[in-house]
Amino acid sequence: MGIYLNPDNRGFWKAVRSEIYVDKTGLITVTNKCINTEQQHICVSRPRRFGKSMALKMLAAYYSCGCESADLFRGLKIEQDESFPEHLNKYDVIYLNMQQFLIGAKQGKVTEYLEQEVVRELRKAYGKILDRETEQLAVTLMDIYAETDRQFIILVDEWDCVMRERQESEELQKQYLDFLRLLLKDQPYVALAYMTGILPVKKYGEHSALNMFTEYSMTDQKALEEYTGFTEDEVKKLCMRYDMDFDETSSWYDGYMFENFQHIYNPKSVVEAMLCHRFSNYWTSTEVYDALKIYMDMDFDGLRSDIVQMLGGGRAAVNTRSFKNDMRTFETKDDVLTLLVHLGYLAYDSGNREAFIPNKEIVEEFENAMGVGGWPEVMRVLKASQKLLEATISGEAQRVAEALDRAHTEVASMLTYNDENSLAAAIGLAYYSARKDYVLIREFPSGKGFADIVFLPLPHTDKTALIIELKYDKSAATALQQIRDRKYTQALERYRGEIVLVGVDYDRDRADKPHSCLIERVKYR
Repeated sequence: MGIYLNPDNRGFWKAVRSEIYVDKTGLITVTNKCINTEQQHICVSRPRRFGKSMALKMLAAYYSCGCESADLFRGLKIEQDESFPEHLNKYDVIYLNMQQFLIGAKQGKVTEYLEQEVVRELRKAYGKILDRETEQLAVTLMDIYAETDRQFIILVDEWDCVMRERQESEELQKQYLDFLRLLLKDQPYVALAYMTGILPVKKYGEHSALNMFTEYSMTDQKALEEYTGFTEDEVKKLCMRYDMDFDETSSWYDGYMFENFQHIYNPKSVVEAMLCHRFSNYWTSTEVYDALKIYMDMDFDGLRSDIVQMLGGGRAAVNTRSFKNDMRTFETKDDVLTLLVHLGYLAYDSGNREAFIPNKEIVEEFENAMGVGGWPEVMRVLKASQKLLEATISGEAQRVAEALDRAHTEVASMLTYNDENSLAAAIGLAYYSARKDYVLIREFPSGKGFADIVFLPLPHTDKTALIIELKYDKSAATALQQIRDRKYTQALERYRGEIVLVGVDYDRDRADKPHSCLIERVKYR
């Protein structure tokens, strides 16, 4: 048992005995299937605080022959899998936390420091059969394999910290990737290699130095979707256990989506909300908003427009394939948006290839980033949003029309004015303050079509629902009539009470012509 070679199971033991532990041991079923196959190299990238290190501690506890973990896994999902006894505590495990080596190494000597430390432990365990004086880790592991036929499982945490924290040193990055390639690629001593980080594998030119890895990222988690965060069923159980409102939990922490699991929750934030019995911004509270602001302010054509669209409840088309998987090489706005997806500031719909802001927690972070300058037009719209909401609910159509006119004009510099999506984005921003009590839904499927914007109140708020229909070159009366004719109110199945219907019209060719608005209240069930 050592620090790097065959660590004990204490890390996973702490997780299991915590007040909240969500069983993700099904991940071991996936990794067991990959051992000694063409898929034995796995790279999992997720945002910070999404359980990456906990997963590695679980894998170390399960595979490491330096401990006995049968009791620790008793009653957990993996115990029911037929592969459970086959691999339990049967391997030499090497556990590398790259952040520790990056901090502890002398300037530019990260891999040398790592090899020195790990080889020292290997010599303690296998000194009798190691007759060569070398500090090369790959050579030492090959010698051990040649003499004993023992394979290793290699776990690498924070694999990308060199790329993230030494962005200016391309030489160090290349040296580090070459080290990993030598250590892991086509080596018979590797039974399984599992790396985690925030970024996918770094690309140089057309090829990756680590192209043997199967990548599971925030743009495609493949078979690991349900292990990326908390699933909807897992969160529902926690809400029942802690008597917390599920709908509000969803509005704060849901929003990440994949092909099979459409609702993935931020695990760190959900746990904190349950334990504190209070909804707040937990995930981003450990990092200053300056980091997000840097990327938001990058001068790529169309980037600011896309951010405004998303802040207004819309989505932005994004091509994720050009991203070089680092935090330095940006050539298009798509590269910036893709990075924000990997960092967790945006969610990604792979089916439609669109990015969007996932939840209230992240919306607050964007607001904080804009509040320190560079986005005055948007901030003016946001600050006026509470009065607009009050005027809408009280039926003051003229005030609402004037406020929406100002909001549309304010953001027109970043959007195309005579575009219905732009108006929808402007309205989403104009009603920004509603998000503390409402869920904003763009293109809400209802009745015989799609309502442009619906503000659905959270169950505990006792607020009035809003349906907003947008028209151009017609009339506000036409917009209201469409809400009635297409029976948009029928879609609010879970809602009981009054609904405010808002019809808005504007002239596409005359920005100087005021918007028009009509408001009607109806009783629903």
